[in-house]
Amino acid sequence: MYYLPKELFFPSVSLAHSSGIIALGGDLSPERLQLAYKSGIFPWFEDGEPITWWSPNPRMVLFLDELIVSKSMRNILNRNVLKVTFNQNFRDVISNCQEVKREGQNGTWITNDMIEAYCKLHELGIAKSVEVWQDEELVGGLYGVDLGHVFCGESMFSLVSNASKVAFIALVEKLRTENYKLLDCQVYNSHLESLGCREIDREEFIEILKVEKVDS
Repeated sequence: MYYLPKELFFPSVSLAHSSGIIALGGDLSPERLQLAYKSGIFPWFEDGEPITWWSPNPRMVLFLDELIVSKSMRNILNRNVLKVTFNQNFRDVISNCQEVKREGQNGTWITNDMIEAYCKLHELGIAKSVEVWQDEELVGGLYGVDLGHVFCGESMFSLVSNASKVAFIALVEKLRTENYKLLDCQVYNSHLESLGCREIDREEFIEILKVEKVDS
């Protein structure tokens, strides 16, 4: 197990434990977070635990042309009941992701320090949010880290049915029009799979990270 020094450094992801853990310690500075995401690494830990850095193998991703939108979801989108915005209420989105309870989870990994760290990234134009509104009320959304050619999704929330799916679909459509290579979803869950996400080898993911976007 690697314990990070004060210097900006991460070991090669090939040295990660089979669990996906690659290092402990360090900090949540904007510089370290940017280096982490560019290296295929992200922080994931609970309050009271040391900062834990992960690079799982396999990696859950969405290739943008593989998005699955069900007939029922198309009907919801066509009704225009929910309005979508981008980067209008980042702090409210990440705070809701922290507070909204999820089935099977006792707590949250989004600590207060994590919120402040990602809000700093947002101020730098690196962390971004999608907001979903119903009657002028924030009812869903997601946030993540934008690398310019890969968007690293972090967390979603819904206060009404399907709001997070609306945010996800809107983000994918935006990334597709801007020639992004994929949406990183980190680790497997069945909800993501139902939207078209699939697991790929970590080495393939790292190779995609290395290839910068070419604007058309």
